[in-house]
Amino acid sequence: MQLRLLRNATMRLTYAGHEILTDPYLGSKHAYDSLAGKERNPTVDLPVTPGEAVAGAEMVIVSHLHNDHFDPAAVEILPKDIPLLCQPEDVERITGKGFTSVTPIEKELEWGGITITRTPGTHGTGTWAEQLNPVSGFVLRAPNEPTVYWCGDTIWYIGTVAAMAEHHPDIVITHSGGAELEDSGPIVMDAIQTTNVFRHAPNARVVAIHLESLDHCLTTRADVRAAAESKGLSSAQILIPVDGEILEFP
Repeated sequence: MQLRLLRNATMRLTYAGHEILTDPYLGSKHAYDSLAGKERNPTVDLPVTPGEAVAGAEMVIVSHLHNDHFDPAAVEILPKDIPLLCQPEDVERITGKGFTSVTPIEKELEWGGITITRTPGTHGTGTWAEQLNPVSGFVLRAPNEPTVYWCGDTIWYIGTVAAMAEHHPDIVITHSGGAELEDSGPIVMDAIQTTNVFRHAPNARVVAIHLESLDHCLTTRADVRAAAESKGLSSAQILIPVDGEILEFP
């Protein structure tokens, strides 16, 4: 398996011989409105051109339809016939944008020899969760590949604990930017919540993404590293890639 972080939750995964694109957020720096009144978003450029981000992708997984996970630039650039997997609630909106090969994952399906299981998430708590949900995570399994749990835009809560217990992942991909809106508290994992993974999967490797690309994300890569070090976790246990970095998992 190979993981290349592009920006935010946009990744290129090479898995079981296939090229997968996740949560395409392809707009240029400052293309969209601020979420916290600090700076327009995204706050950084892609490390590649949008065309390079998409080139060769065989399939797209979209965790939910917030702008920073599926933006107008992605809608424009992606081939309309590319296989696209999503949560059931989003099918109608995606097909309404002209995509012709959209498949909802109710619970689990197989694509290209990969078993993909949808997992729950909550994008914050209280009234903010009511406004921001539904969101999903996904577990990927294939012969001779690590089991990967991509948590998606969720805080650490009973649903993530249950997913860890059910799927026993080798790799856990967390959205660790500690994003907040007005009086919301964290609506995705922050640094401490990210380290909670190891209480339930001490032998897993964590890849912390969704960092330093949006103006409402308060947690930095340095914060995640400091939290990991405070728990005695090594850089081999918790990986914090920069945009454009490639990680290899034998």
